[in-house]
Amino acid sequence: MDGKYGVGIDIGSTCAKTVIIDSEGMIVWKDLRPTGWSSVDTAEAIRKDLPPEIRNNEKTRFVATGYGRVSVPFADKCVTEISCHAKGAVKLFGLRDLNVIDIGGQDTKLIVIRGGAVTEFIMNDKCSAGTGRFLEVMANTLSVSPAAMCRMAEQGNETRISSLCTVFAESEVINLIGMGTPRENIAWAIVDSIVQKVKTQAGKIRLEKEPLCLTGGLCDFSYVQKKLEIVFGRDVLTTPDARFAGALGAAEYAVLSG
Repeated sequence: MDGKYGVGIDIGSTCAKTVIIDSEGMIVWKDLRPTGWSSVDTAEAIRKDLPPEIRNNEKTRFVATGYGRVSVPFADKCVTEISCHAKGAVKLFGLRDLNVIDIGGQDTKLIVIRGGAVTEFIMNDKCSAGTGRFLEVMANTLSVSPAAMCRMAEQGNETRISSLCTVFAESEVINLIGMGTPRENIAWAIVDSIVQKVKTQAGKIRLEKEPLCLTGGLCDFSYVQKKLEIVFGRDVLTTPDARFAGALGAAEYAVLSG
């Protein structure tokens, strides 16, 4: 141990994730909190909450990534979220050849990684359909939490939402409610809409046979993982720490930068 630490801060559109690793790559601290309306304020709050022995250590290096990475004034450098998510996924899953499905708050990223390096990627940064925000909006329409809606969906029967736009899809959900459609069926349709959007997006790149790995906030919902396995016709790997992939990758870059 050389007393050096890497701090990775991933300021997403919905949540801010922070991971600290030591020089041997071991995670020693992590944090998850809402991004809030000000990424700058959130970054400062994170800095203040870091363990003093790490925050005040002159060997500590900081790397910021994500939607609000330019709002972290104390970062030694900023690295793109694609690069950080890829590096973090390689570390989390112990694989150098893999495909990453990252479902975030406002975008969904698909990343092809070969030999530990990004070879191809695509992201839907102009539409929230197929993202965590879409799930949240629809859950609010059903007056339940996203987690409760996913549990409901497991009990539902096949029902379809045709629109790929969040606003129009919400109108379809309201119409289904008015028609007396069981909430479980509506929940089924909502989750199905998300995974079908991801599958369509995946058709634009070459995922091939390497393992599929799910990162991002929806990795907490086992039903989303199950539905992805159904539409892709193969296993989808994930882990509770997969939502920290971007922050972990940033922390890895931080250790390397010093």
